[in-house]
Amino acid sequence: MKIAFYGSSLLSSYWNGAATYYRGMLRALALKGHDITFYEPDVYDRQSHRDIDPPGWCKVIVYPGTLAGLRTVATEAGAADVIIKASGVGFEDDRLLEELLLHARSDALTLFWDVDAPATLATLREAPDHPLRQALAKLDLVLTYGGGDPVVSAYLALGARDCIPVYNALDPDAHHPVAPEPRFAADLAFLGNRLPDRERRVEEFFFTPAAQMPDQRFLLGGAGWDGRPDLANLSIIGHVGTADHNAFYASPKAIINISRDSMAETGFSPATRVFEAAGAGACLITDHWDGIELFLKPDAEVLVARDGRDVRELLAGLSRDQAEAIGLRAMTRILTEHTYAHRADQVDRLLRRTALARKEAVA
Repeated sequence: MKIAFYGSSLLSSYWNGAATYYRGMLRALALKGHDITFYEPDVYDRQSHRDIDPPGWCKVIVYPGTLAGLRTVATEAGAADVIIKASGVGFEDDRLLEELLLHARSDALTLFWDVDAPATLATLREAPDHPLRQALAKLDLVLTYGGGDPVVSAYLALGARDCIPVYNALDPDAHHPVAPEPRFAADLAFLGNRLPDRERRVEEFFFTPAAQMPDQRFLLGGAGWDGRPDLANLSIIGHVGTADHNAFYASPKAIINISRDSMAETGFSPATRVFEAAGAGACLITDHWDGIELFLKPDAEVLVARDGRDVRELLAGLSRDQAEAIGLRAMTRILTEHTYAHRADQVDRLLRRTALARKEAVA
C-alpha cells in the first residue's frame, strides 16, 4: 500500500520522543512492502538537530511550518492508499487533519495514530467541539502508542469506529549491546526530556534519590534540564542523539524509566526507552504502572519502584553481576516477543483487514 504519514519528525529526536517509535515502526512496515512517505514540518529547530539522514526505506518530505506549506503537503495525500495523521505533529495539527480528510480519496483509509493517548483524551473530554473529536467518526481507525483497554474504551465512547493499541517495541538493528563508554559511566541514569507532566515524578524517582545517595553516581540526559539541582554526584549532559543511545544505556549499572503523569495513571504505556534499554542489555528500573508484566517480568527482567525510597533500596542492593543478569533476561524477552517486526505484522493485518471491510461494504 502507498502510505502518507504525517508526524512530528522522523529525522530528528530533538524534543521529539516519538522519533524512534516512528523509525522502528515504519521501517518494519516498509520491509513488508509498503511504500511510505513521511511528512514533517520544519519547526522547533529539529532540522538543525537531525540524528539520521533520510533513510532508503522511506521518502521524507520536510515542509515549511506555514499554512501554505501545510496545504501543499496535504494535497499529496490524495495519491495515497492509506493516510495517517499522528498526534503532536507540532504545527496546526487540527488544520492538518481537516486538510487531509478533505484531500483523501474516497477509497483511501484514514487513520489517526495517537502517540500520547492519555493526554489527547484528557483534552477531548474537556472540549466536546474539538476538531479531532468531531472527526473521529470519519476516520477508519485510531491506533495508539499504548494505553490498553482504558484508552480503547475511551476512544470508542468518543465515537471512534475502532481503536487498537500498537505498543512501543525494539528495532534490534538500531538498539543493541555495545561496549560501555566512560562518558556515560554511572550507577543510575535517566534519559528523557524535561516536560511539565513528568517533572514531579523525576523529582521523586531521580533527583531525591541522587541527593540522598552521595556515594552513587547519577547521570541525566535529555533536553531542558539546565538549572536543576547542583549535586556533586549528578551529571547533566543535555540532549543525547540516537547515535549515542546504545552507549548511554550500556554504560551505567542501571537505567531508570520515569513515566509522565498521564502515562503512569493510565498504564499499559511502556516508553520507547523501556525497549531500547532492554535491547542494549541494560538493567532497567521502572516506576510502577499497570501492565508491566505484559512486557517484562518484575524482579526477573525488570525492577519496579513505587517511589523514591524503592529506587534507593533497589540501587543500594544491586550488584553489577545482578544488573547484567537482569539486562540479559530482559533483552531475550524483548527480542522474542516485542520487536517492531512483531508490531508491523499487527499493523499490516489491520490495514489489509480494514481495506477489505471497506470494499465489502461498498459492494
